[in-house]
Amino acid sequence: MNKFFILILCIVSLGGLLFGFDMAVIAGALPLVKQFFGLTPNQEGIFVSSALIGCIVGVIFTGSFSDKYGRKPALIVASILFLVSAIGCGLSTSYIMLILFRGLGGIGVGIASIVVPLYIAEISPSQFRGRAVTSYQLAITFGILIAYISNYLIIQHLSSQTHGQWRTMFLVGAIPAILLSIGAYFVPESPRWLLKVGRNAEVAEISAKLNLQNLQDSPPETKGKLKDLFSPVYRKAFLLGLLLPLFSQLSGINAIVYYGPTILLDSGISMSNSYHAQLFFGLANVLFTCFAIWKVDNWGRRPLYVFGTLGATLSLIVTGFLFATNQEINNTALIISILSFMFFFAFSIGPLKFVVASEIFPNSIRARAMGISILVMWISDAIIGQLTPIILDAWGARYTFWLFAFFCAIAFITVLLFLPETKGKPLEEIEKYWKDKARK
Repeated sequence: MNKFFILILCIVSLGGLLFGFDMAVIAGALPLVKQFFGLTPNQEGIFVSSALIGCIVGVIFTGSFSDKYGRKPALIVASILFLVSAIGCGLSTSYIMLILFRGLGGIGVGIASIVVPLYIAEISPSQFRGRAVTSYQLAITFGILIAYISNYLIIQHLSSQTHGQWRTMFLVGAIPAILLSIGAYFVPESPRWLLKVGRNAEVAEISAKLNLQNLQDSPPETKGKLKDLFSPVYRKAFLLGLLLPLFSQLSGINAIVYYGPTILLDSGISMSNSYHAQLFFGLANVLFTCFAIWKVDNWGRRPLYVFGTLGATLSLIVTGFLFATNQEINNTALIISILSFMFFFAFSIGPLKFVVASEIFPNSIRARAMGISILVMWISDAIIGQLTPIILDAWGARYTFWLFAFFCAIAFITVLLFLPETKGKPLEEIEKYWKDKARK
């Protein structure tokens, strides 16, 4: 990887960091916001879901926007929304203001969740593409960890009497948002998008800086339509693009991210230890994702996905079994089993959904197709987020984790049967693969 490419990767990955930060900061801010504004349970639910609604809105228009105006303008819009949201939430004087600014931040997350992995995939040399796109997932996990740590430090060192704790939690997000806002103006446009819209004069210069093959030698594209995804050529790619983000949410990762302390408390672990364990889980998620970056371009997508989904299934079965004992759960064994699941998730189910989705769709409709794929992720995230506490209450942790194990097993079977290997292949070659396969 050359220095120019690494610099661009660091800048755009801030979009992933802000994605993760926005997901996790709410956990620490929610009790304080609830107390400050005197929220009813209904208002509390609206506050939490406002960002998610914004995500869905952002996803819906980003595909067509980035196809028409480019990847770079979409990234700039996302960075501005992150900054306005962080400052606006931190300075909000009313519940309505807070909801509006949270919604704007959600739109930024929705845009970033499509345009960042898409942009990274399109500017990356094929031999490094998996590693580069996986760095986006690493940035998400790092953002989650930063939110956990900053929330903890703010609670420990900032007086609760000034009501500044929850405001500061949100304002911390303005720091990476400023960096992204500045950096987004200096990154180049995606050369594949430039080629698509006929701005060939700029393609060679940018491709040379990024050590890409001469994209101008690629065959001319026909104008694509979303209905092409339902054709025999891309039907299997479209199915994978829908199922992989769905499985990532059905795996149970959000039960740990959102409800980890509650689950551990119910298992008999103390309040202090449960929150320390959550910090430990956040750090472990970052470290385990590094394994994916290390091996994704050596071992390939398919082996990591197959091994990871199988390991996640077994880990969740063991976790459910430990909850099933009910009598004096071995706390160390429980934490180890959850860490084991996070290890397998962090190098397969978590990051590879972005890698595969950014690779398997044709260039002419890649942004819009990824928009549908990521939309599935956000809708399933909303559903699982709402159902998890209900299932935990009705079935208990044992059957909840076994349910997640069942979905991971289905994911294992799906990738074993349908996922092709895309390691080291130019995006144009992957597109040709689907066409050749359809002819057979």
